[in-house]
Amino acid sequence: MLEPADTYEALVADFRWEIPERYNIAADVCDRWALSEPDRTALLVLGPDDRPEPVSYGRLRSDSLRLAAALAARGIGPGDRVGVLLPQSAAVVITHFAAYRLGAIALPLAGLFGEAALRHRLGDSGTRAVVTDAAGLAKLERLRADLPDLALILSVDGASGPAEDFSAVLASAAEDCETRATGPDDPALMIYTSGTTGLAKGALHGHRVLLGHLPGWTLMHGFPTEGTGLMWTPSDWAWAGGLLNVLMPSLRLGMPVVARPFGRFEPEAAFRLMADLGITNAFLPPTALRMLRGVAEPRKTFDLSALRNIASAGEALGAETFEWAREALGLAIGEAYGQTECNLVLASCARVGVARAGATGKPVPGHRVAVLREDGTEADADETGEIAVRAPDPVLFLGYWKQPEATAKKFRDGWWMTGDRARRDGEGYVRFVGREDDLITSAAYRIGPAEIEACLCAHPAVALAAAVGVPDPLRTEVVKAVVTLREGFSPSEALAAEILAFAKARLSAHEVPRTLAFRDSLPMTTSGKIIRRQLRDEG
Repeated sequence: MLEPADTYEALVADFRWEIPERYNIAADVCDRWALSEPDRTALLVLGPDDRPEPVSYGRLRSDSLRLAAALAARGIGPGDRVGVLLPQSAAVVITHFAAYRLGAIALPLAGLFGEAALRHRLGDSGTRAVVTDAAGLAKLERLRADLPDLALILSVDGASGPAEDFSAVLASAAEDCETRATGPDDPALMIYTSGTTGLAKGALHGHRVLLGHLPGWTLMHGFPTEGTGLMWTPSDWAWAGGLLNVLMPSLRLGMPVVARPFGRFEPEAAFRLMADLGITNAFLPPTALRMLRGVAEPRKTFDLSALRNIASAGEALGAETFEWAREALGLAIGEAYGQTECNLVLASCARVGVARAGATGKPVPGHRVAVLREDGTEADADETGEIAVRAPDPVLFLGYWKQPEATAKKFRDGWWMTGDRARRDGEGYVRFVGREDDLITSAAYRIGPAEIEACLCAHPAVALAAAVGVPDPLRTEVVKAVVTLREGFSPSEALAAEILAFAKARLSAHEVPRTLAFRDSLPMTTSGKIIRRQLRDEG
């Protein structure tokens, strides 16, 4: 843990990692509370009427032990991948803990994922079991023939087709599963992260990833007292931000987390929820904060007196949103930076004097972060370079799933190279500049073009396709499609609408292009790669 100090410099000087030889996320996050205070509230689950139902650590322990026993009885064991295709709910946490107890690998999957995204992630990972709901089951049934490794589906909405009833499975199982004595480097979690040179890659993390997040969580959330407060985020718990910046560290520190399945983010509803429940700590992606700016004088309309801290990550917050929060909410946003492979390594915290409009923050104690030139030397103050994180690091992933060469390419002379551009000023603040690669940053999602382009090219009229990000005042960027047509087809508004509808039916919601342009040809390098930068510059 990161202990409070008067200054950032004292935090850095006093911090030391303490990684035990044996460590299991479920035992640490769940059992240490469940065995000492079984009735302590871990989750507040909101129903359709937003009435909160408390879920205790004792119940999470009991149910996760039962689920682990049931999975083991059905052939799921150490190293097997267990998909979690659910909205925010107690079942998400129970499934994660059950997988960790078995020494299996939890695979979070967003409900927004389209069939193409699910097919790739489940197929590439060789997932053996999935816990889902009726909506997820409908997608899985259409994909089942393409997923030969998928042996078990449990549905929280009851038995249907190939799915067993999640609740009935728990009820019939015993709490006799022994939690595996895993080591910190044993695989625990895999989250797929998109890139530009191929399909999404599985970033595999060891159990130590939770310990690696604790200093950054403490810093960005303003040093909350252990066992106090109430945390909420609208972010999907399948995203690294929702899972590792919020859910698991909060539970580990005894701070209850609100679970509310979210559809469209509504600013006034978000303020009302924070007021009604007395939220003390919130994690809101920059896009959500920009939407909240549309609500005039929120503190006069809503009782936000309990709100102590707002943290944010996923994309650059921006000076205007930072200043708005300080003026309208009386809070300095705790901004943070990281990637799925190496998360929460930069952060800000007003309590220790690290908070500045337009700057992400400074390196979290315990992490060595630098801005490097192409030759590997450290950039001067205010010189743009690439953000790099020194290995080894507890928060750094084990590697890309079954892609050792891709993993090796991301390291240079002992540094994890993020591919993100930034400047570090004379006081040590890091200011994010932009993505070095072709990832599209939209509403806190990092979107790779490969899956979008593959989908567009599946349309019978499309010969070649490129997906690029174009500026958007709310989401930072939105996806724009640029296509060339096959012989026999001509550009028209009707065809553009047809292609966009085709993509919408197949892609995840955040991947769907908002606009489409036709071109006679796409700009290419001599090696045949699309020059997306040129298309972005053209708007």
